[in-house]
Parts: sequence; C-alpha cells; structure tokens
Amino acid sequence: MSFRTAARALITSVVAALALTTAHATAAPAPAAPADDPAVAARVLTYDAGGSAEFAGAVAAGVAVWNESVVNVRLTPAAAGQSANIRIIADNGWPRALRTSLGNGIVYMGREAVGYDTTRIAAHELGHILGLPDIKPGPCSSLMSGSTAGLSCTNPYPNAAERAAVENYFAGSTAAGDRIPGRQLFTD
Repeated sequence: MSFRTAARALITSVVAALALTTAHATAAPAPAAPADDPAVAARVLTYDAGGSAEFAGAVAAGVAVWNESVVNVRLTPAAAGQSANIRIIADNGWPRALRTSLGNGIVYMGREAVGYDTTRIAAHELGHILGLPDIKPGPCSSLMSGSTAGLSCTNPYPNAAERAAVENYFAGSTAAGDRIPGRQLFTD
C-alpha cells in the first residue's frame, strides 16, 4: 500500500468517525435549564448567627430577603458542629463585612448604627458577602447604598441590578469567584 493510499484511508476513517460522533452528539442535545428552573440547584451557603445577640431577628429577616430575591444562592443555618460559610456577630463598632472569598466571610452587626433599620443593615452586609460593593451615595431603592440613604430608609430589598449581579456571581454549579475581587473589608 502506498503512502498516499494509506493517508487517504486514514483521513476517510477520521472523517467517518467525526461524522458519527457529531451525528450522535446532535441527535439528542440536552436542553439548557434556565436560571430560574427549580431543578437547577442553588449554591447553598451556611451561616452561623449564634453571635448575633440582639440582632438575631434582623439577621433572620435579612437572610429571608436574599432567599426571596435570588435563586442561584440559598442561605441556610449551619448545622450544629458544621463550619459555616458566613459568621454573623454583634459588636460595638459600625456594621461591616469582611468577605474572604465569594460567599464566605464575617458580618459584624455593629451597635454604632443607632437609628438605622437593622433588617436593612443585615441584608446590606450579607450583600457584601454575596459579592456586592457599596453604592455611595445612593437612593433608598438601592440596598447597597447603605447609610447614605438616610435614617428613614427601611428598604431591605436589593434592586434589580443588585439581584442580577448576585445571580450572575452564583450562576452555574459553582460560584464564579474570579468575577469579583476576593478578600475585602466593607464598612458602611
């Protein structure tokens, strides 16, 4: 068999194999599940609010806000003995969050924020852990405007852009940690 004949036979075999593979792959493509499809599993982040003291109710309400607002991530209490993604503690400083990576960090429910809505504070600080930066100055309609919205602002809900950003950060089976900076301290 000449080199030319062997090369033609090899090329014909490769083309036939590719044709079969392509036909098989396109015969029954798996449909892409939309982001709001309940069958698509949300990324579960656990939290430990054991140190939140008098802010426990506000923390629970802030968690509920996020669980109502987005589908790609779910916040759930850590089981006894389980290491939590998010620790929430009360202290005497200003409210702040230390995000160590997307979905991980510490929320400080600071007592210095006298007069501000504590549910809004909890949802705002959890927003930092979920990847959102401060938006200052900002209107009350923006959760991430924080204290710049004023004492009278009690809106604990993220706006459409804030929800979309969190959905984007947690789209897919794992969080896209490369889309936002890692360790950051946010003070309000």
